[in-house]
Amino acid sequence: MSVVAGALALVAACGGNTGATPGHEGMAGTPAATVSTQSPAAAFNDADVMFAQMMIPHHEQAVEMAELAPGRAADPEIKELAAKIKAAQAPEIQLMKGWLTAWGKAAPEGGMGHDMPGIMSQGDLAKLEAAKGAEFDKLFARQMIAHHDGAIEMARTEQSSGANPEAKELARAIETTQQAEVAQLRRILDRL
Repeated sequence: MSVVAGALALVAACGGNTGATPGHEGMAGTPAATVSTQSPAAAFNDADVMFAQMMIPHHEQAVEMAELAPGRAADPEIKELAAKIKAAQAPEIQLMKGWLTAWGKAAPEGGMGHDMPGIMSQGDLAKLEAAKGAEFDKLFARQMIAHHDGAIEMARTEQSSGANPEAKELARAIETTQQAEVAQLRRILDRL
C-alpha cells in the first residue's frame, strides 16, 4: 500500500467524516462530503483535502527546483522545461490554497514530510543546488522524474478517492502533464 493510500485509509478510519452531509453519516457507499449550492468547490471529502494539503508543498518543492535551472543548467531544454514547470505549478499552488480556505481547512506550513511520494530530501536539494552545467542537467532530470512520479501517484489517488470535481480535474491535468514531462526528461537524459 502506498503512503498516500495508507494515509487516506487512516484518515477515513479515524472519523474523517467531519464534512459528512447531514443525515448521511452512516450510509454505506456515501462519501464524506459537504454539499452546498453556494459554490461548486463546496463539495469535498477528506481525500480532496489531503490531496491539496500534500500537493501544495510538493509543487512548492518542484518550483524551488525549477528556480535553480536558469543559473545552473547548461541544456536549453532543461531551462525551458524548468520555466514551464514553474509557470504551471505556481498558479496551481494558489488554486489549491484557495480550495482549502473555501473548505475551512488549514493550508500546510513548514515544508513537507520526507515520506511523501517523490519528495527530495534536503541532501538531494543541496546536491542539486551545488551542481552546475551538465552535472546539474542530469541531476535535475533524475530528481524531477522521481518528483513527478510521486505527484502522479498522488493525482491518481485523488482521481479514485476524491469527491470535488475541480480537484479531480486538476489531478487529471497533473497526471497528464507530468507524464509528458517525465517522458521528455527521459529523452533528455538519453541524449545527455
